[in-house]
Amino acid sequence: MEDLMTPRLRLRRWRGSDLDPMTRINADPEVMRWIGDGSVFDRTGTAAEIAAFEKIWDAHSFGRFAVELRHTGELAGFTGMAIPTDVPEVMPAVEIGWRLGRAFWGRGLATEAATAALRFAATGTDLDRVVGIHVVGNEASARVMRKIGMRFERETVETVYGQPVHVYAIDVGVQ
Repeated sequence: MEDLMTPRLRLRRWRGSDLDPMTRINADPEVMRWIGDGSVFDRTGTAAEIAAFEKIWDAHSFGRFAVELRHTGELAGFTGMAIPTDVPEVMPAVEIGWRLGRAFWGRGLATEAATAALRFAATGTDLDRVVGIHVVGNEASARVMRKIGMRFERETVETVYGQPVHVYAIDVGVQ
C-alpha cells in the first residue's frame, strides 16, 4: 500500500520506530479519557495495539494508519478502519476512528486524516459503508464525524464497558 498524503500529513503503515511516540500518546490520561475504561496504555499495551492494527491490515487490506506530520516526520497518532466487535448491533461493519496526541488537537488534523482514510475506504477497498462510534459525551469526536460527512444513525451500548455510544455512518461505495 502506498502512503496517503494530505497537505500536512502522511498516512502510512506502522514502523518499529512508532512504538515509543505512540506509547507517549497512549500514556496521556486526557488522550485516553474516552478510550475503553479510560486507562492509559504502557509500552507493552501500545505494542499489542499496534500489532492488532497490523493484523487487521494483513487480514482485510485496510486498517489503522500511522499519522505523521509531513514537515517533521513526527508521529501524531492514528486514523483508519477497524472492526467494531464491541458493538455487535452494527455488525457486520467497518469503523473509522482516530487518536491523536494532545499536542495535535485543535488544528483540524483529525478531520484531515479521517477524510484521507475515508477516501481510501472509497477507492482502495470494496467497502460500501463505514460507521463511526463514539462514547456519549465525546463531542470532539462527534464533530469530526459530522465534518467528514457522517450522519447520526443510532444510540446503543458497547458491550465491553457498557458505555452508551452514538453510531454515525456514511456510504463510501460507488453510488
